[in-house]
Amino acid sequence: MEKLTFYALSAPEKLDRIGAYLSDRLSRDVARHRYNYVCIAMEALDQLLMACHCQSINLFVESFLQMVAKLLESEKPNLQILGTNSFVKFANIEEDTPSYHRSYDFFVSRFSEMCHSSFDNAETRTNRSPSPLQNTDKEKENPAELAERCLRELLGRAAYGNIKNAIKPVLMHLDNHSLWEPKVFAVRCFKIIMYSIQPQHSHLVIQQLLSHLDANSKSAATVRAGIVEVLSEAAVIAATGPVGIENRNRLIQVMLLKSLLQVLLIGYIDVQWSFASTLPTYQRSEVMLFIMGKVPLASVHHNMEPEKSGENRNRLIQVMLLKSLLQVSLGFQCNNMLTALPSSFLDPLLSSTLMEDSELRLFVLEILISLMDRHGNRRKFSTISTVPDISVLKLKVDKCSRPDTLFMKKHSQQLYRHIYLSCNDPSNLQAHYEALYALLVMISIELANEEVVVDLIRLVLAVQDLALSNEDNLPAYNRCALHALCAAYLNLISQLTTVPAFCQHIHEVIEMRKKEAPYLLPEDVFEEKPKWSKNVDHIETELLFLQSKISEVLGGSGYNSDRLSTPYVPQLTDEDRLSKRKSIGETISLQVEVESRNSPEKEEKAPAEEITFETLKKAIVDSVAMEELERERRRLVVEKFLKAPFEEIAAQCGARASLLQSKRNQIFELTIRPPPSPSGTITAAYGQTQIHSIPVYEMKFPDLCIM
Repeated sequence: MEKLTFYALSAPEKLDRIGAYLSDRLSRDVARHRYNYVCIAMEALDQLLMACHCQSINLFVESFLQMVAKLLESEKPNLQILGTNSFVKFANIEEDTPSYHRSYDFFVSRFSEMCHSSFDNAETRTNRSPSPLQNTDKEKENPAELAERCLRELLGRAAYGNIKNAIKPVLMHLDNHSLWEPKVFAVRCFKIIMYSIQPQHSHLVIQQLLSHLDANSKSAATVRAGIVEVLSEAAVIAATGPVGIENRNRLIQVMLLKSLLQVLLIGYIDVQWSFASTLPTYQRSEVMLFIMGKVPLASVHHNMEPEKSGENRNRLIQVMLLKSLLQVSLGFQCNNMLTALPSSFLDPLLSSTLMEDSELRLFVLEILISLMDRHGNRRKFSTISTVPDISVLKLKVDKCSRPDTLFMKKHSQQLYRHIYLSCNDPSNLQAHYEALYALLVMISIELANEEVVVDLIRLVLAVQDLALSNEDNLPAYNRCALHALCAAYLNLISQLTTVPAFCQHIHEVIEMRKKEAPYLLPEDVFEEKPKWSKNVDHIETELLFLQSKISEVLGGSGYNSDRLSTPYVPQLTDEDRLSKRKSIGETISLQVEVESRNSPEKEEKAPAEEITFETLKKAIVDSVAMEELERERRRLVVEKFLKAPFEEIAAQCGARASLLQSKRNQIFELTIRPPPSPSGTITAAYGQTQIHSIPVYEMKFPDLCIM
């Protein structure tokens, strides 16, 4: 047996032939009543099945199942028990991907028959799992149970081309008798259908329900709500795959085109969760990308409807789709954030954090948190607090991987900018600050290396300066909340970095706030009845987290002190640059108009340059071209220092150093020349005048210059 197993593992392509041979031998031995050889063949099959895990195992499994079926068909209880035990071993093997082409109908029916065994031997009946209904009186069958059993058997035998013929009468019956409301009977019927048909055909039922929902677009809202409820229940059982994604996309389009009511929104969100809960990571990314593409955003490319009804409709769509996106993002697990969250998805999602609607902003923040929470740490930060020892939280922290590092290099500044601007919103409530705190923590735990930690500390200190300066006239509560948010986050990040001097500085400031200004701590601000002060314009230095101190203590531990000491400033986006150029163009045109008005009418002057739209357009294009040239020049310099030989770089740097020294000597000769002599000048050869100078201490100054 060991030699056979070794041969099967060495040559897996022979596994199907081995199985076919053993199957033939077993069939022959069963027919000739050679039961000892039957046991040997089954034991060999069991060991091969447990030992071999290769791509050819599916062909071997077919031979194995044929042998098990042969044993179960036998009238000998010992052979039936042998086949049952082998099938149990096979069922306990975990497969990487389900095999939908296998059919277990025979085994289900045969095992059901064996449950009603009437063998005289009690031990045999025990091994074959007798039914608890054995030896009971036969009662009259219930018509409902009989109908359900018939429906299950009918659908279980339905082929791919007959599923629609079986579903259509059910839909007609529910329509004719108004059974979509109260939905209990309809849900029960379709659960029976979904569990009875073969799994690979379940998407056909979803297609039929979607078509029926489209056909009832003008029906009552309760009818459509009932269909959506049935869809949500059926989608949990539906098979996954590309066809399932098509059905989901079609459902989104149907819901967007038809009138949206609140009863439909709830059901639709449940349907999205039902679809997404069974999808792998890469398909969830496609789902989220599709949903995000349907969210109406107020931007240059998508103008919101100005009418009141249009605004309400757009908001309903936004709420529905963002809630659906939040449901899909729950439990999202991915190893490569860069491919799972492309720019086409992340850019509009981050833009949504700056919407005026506070409820929608909160949805977006929760979505970002769910996408980053890969270790289930979100529930540990449901509230903001300054925990003295974060070890009690039992955080799951992994080292930042290379894909995460690349993701942060590409999107970090964009994330920081939107977090900073979200903190500056005057309509923020406690839930928004809790979400912002959780988002900062998730970035620190899931995606942070030393560079990201430094940038996050700079960002939080910039938020503290934002609350201090109050350039945008934030309410007093919001300013206190920002100070409390900064305290909570710096307390956490100081313990994560494990730098003693950093932890000591944060701890000292927090203790000082507890004594003199508790309204700057989360324990007082983020409560059901918050305690905050209106006098936050002048805060003592000892109550603030000092950037210079933090830069000093972290710089001594190997962090980039130069970067830490640089205040954080949000980077300009392309839209900001475009608006800035537009304002510059308007200023130029205004200056030209003012000059033309103030100039005297009779004064003759050169004709002014004509400034037209083409001129401004050319100026903008030229500036963009200059930026591209500058970017290309920098790239070439970096590439040269990376690839050029050392001698060439050293020679170039030496030449530049000598040129710099010569220029410096020329400047010194011009600026540090001694003053001319008061006695005059002398004439040198060739008629040139030579300045004769004497030391300063020998010069004679007029009396008026001497004090």
